[in-house]
Amino acid sequence: MSLSRAEVERVSLLARLQLTEAELTAMTEQLGQVLGYMDLLAELDTEDVEPMAHAVEIANVFRPDEVRPSYERLTMLARAPHADGEFYLVPAVLGE
Repeated sequence: MSLSRAEVERVSLLARLQLTEAELTAMTEQLGQVLGYMDLLAELDTEDVEPMAHAVEIANVFRPDEVRPSYERLTMLARAPHADGEFYLVPAVLGE
C-alpha cells in the first residue's frame, strides 16, 4: 500500500506538523514503506499461532514482606541538615 502526497499532507496537518518539501517527500516514501510492511504481515497465516500479550511469558515474583532492622529514626533526623525534631525540613518547591 502506498500513500499519496495529499494523504501525508493531511496527516501532517492533523498532527500540527509543518513539513518542508524534502520532509514531505521523505515521509511519503517512509510511511508508504511502513504500510507496505503491514500489508506483508497481514498476509501471514497466523491460524495456528496462539494469541499472546508478550513474547516471553513473565510473572511477577514477590517475596513476603519482612521487618528488618533499620536506623533509629531520631538518629537519622539528627544527621539531617534541617529538621524540626519530628520531620525533615526541605525548601518549598510548590509555592506557599
